Amino acid sequence: MRFLAAIGFIAIIAAIVAGIYFFAGFYSVAGTAEDPGIVTWALVQVRKASIERHATDTPPGSLNDPTVVQTGARAFAARGCISCHGAPGADWAKFSEGMNPGPADLKEIAGERPPAQIFWVVKNGIRMTGMPGFGGIGVDDAEIWAITAFVKKLPIVSESDFKAWNAGAAKSGG
Repeated sequence: MRFLAAIGFIAIIAAIVAGIYFFAGFYSVAGTAEDPGIVTWALVQVRKASIERHATDTPPGSLNDPTVVQTGARAFAARGCISCHGAPGADWAKFSEGMNPGPADLKEIAGERPPAQIFWVVKNGIRMTGMPGFGGIGVDDAEIWAITAFVKKLPIVSESDFKAWNAGAAKSGG
């Protein structure tokens, strides 16, 4: 019984110390400040668990359809995704280097995440990262699924294909 009381006492002290650390301003919220390792680890674990739990949607059709992928490439460019994530033949905007945490490298994410998780992140965004939720500004699910299809194919999309797909959109006015 004393052992459990000691653990409880230690937990209370740890909570008080953490509260003082965060609420007394010792924790820097500056975008240029590095987070303590435990904070970085905790945020990554919470983000992964949340996305895995909430990403339950299934695509309405094939994400391998070239028309859907090309539509997603045009939406990716039109919605400004290139600014933070880059694209084949297009560099990330300079401001994205100052984001903390930095934007995900979608060529890596494409292989690591199932489509449902990519869709969920594009639709809902991620708090405290700069990633907006496009569902919140009225982007419909079909367009978000098209963006998802493009992101899944991103590692194999050539610069010339990406430019051609978007040149056609620019010529047609949208």
